[in-house]
Amino acid sequence: MDTQLKKGFLELLVLASLKTQASYGYRIIQDVSSVMEISESTLYPILKRLELQNYVVTYTEEFNSRLRKYYQITSSGIQRLKDCREEFQELIKIYDFILN
Repeated sequence: MDTQLKKGFLELLVLASLKTQASYGYRIIQDVSSVMEISESTLYPILKRLELQNYVVTYTEEFNSRLRKYYQITSSGIQRLKDCREEFQELIKIYDFILN
């Protein structure tokens, strides 16, 4: 798969994994890896980019006597997922044209 296309999908997969509840890095990797392989070195720059775009916010909580960083989707992030649905419909038309 094209690297740029994969990068865009990974960002959307991360947002989708956060849609129902806040999560932390390792758990996000487990969730997303069921669809597309992702490593820590790929995930954390994506999370930073999503935070800079105001699609996610972060907070920390103590877990087993250590602070764990959580990521939570924002209303802008939810809107981005909604916008993605329209873009996906356009992609389907393009792939249908290519394949037929």
